[in-house]
Order: sequence, then structure tokens, then C-alpha cells
Amino acid sequence: MEVQGKVKLIGDVQTFGSGFKKREIVVITEEQYPQTIMVEFVQDKTDLLNNFKPGQNVKISINLRGREWVSPQGETKYFNSLNGWRIENVDQSAPAGSVPPVPPADQFEPASDFDDDDHDDLPF
Repeated sequence: MEVQGKVKLIGDVQTFGSGFKKREIVVITEEQYPQTIMVEFVQDKTDLLNNFKPGQNVKISINLRGREWVSPQGETKYFNSLNGWRIENVDQSAPAGSVPPVPPADQFEPASDFDDDDHDDLPF
């Protein structure tokens, strides 16, 4: 699954006594009814957020997680979380599926060992 939107905020890394680490990012979707969505990155994935800033448009690959919790009083509750595992910068200026820019031809080194008498043995 994916979530796409503009970064609203990126939290600090939180480390817990057990050694568990998490970092939260909040994005606002850009649709008719924008949604404010919080995604958690955990353990070694927390570093993926280092190069992002509020205001950037991003696409986050997520896993939806759910769990059941029973209170000491016997009441059962259910919780959901969105766990991010990849984040990409989405450039608004380039349409989706466009071809990436190619360097000018003069930046390529010409072949020096080219011989017109050599032929492929490929049938096509």
C-alpha cells in the first residue's frame, strides 16, 4: 500500500528502554477531502526520514498493522498502525511516468575500438 502527500512534520527518533526505536512522519494527502495521516518508521527504517523536510511531496510505502489488547479489567481493544518501509520524493514538475533526463551527447565518451568490418553474429 502507499500514501502520497505533502510532509507536515517529521518527529524525532524515540528510543524506548527495550531498545525499540520509532520515528513518526505526518503527511497531508492532496485529494478532494485531504487527510492528515501519521506513519511510523521503526528500528533501522527511522534513518530513511533524515533527508526529508516539511513541505516536500512524498510517496510512502506502508504496511497496515493491527493488534488486539486486553486491559487488566478484561476489556478488549483493537489498534491499527501504518508502518513505513520506503519513502520517495515526488517531484510535482515531472508528470508521472515521464522519461528521466538524459545527459547531452557530448558527455558520452566515443567508442575508440569501433571497426566497421566487425559484425554481430546475432540473428536480429
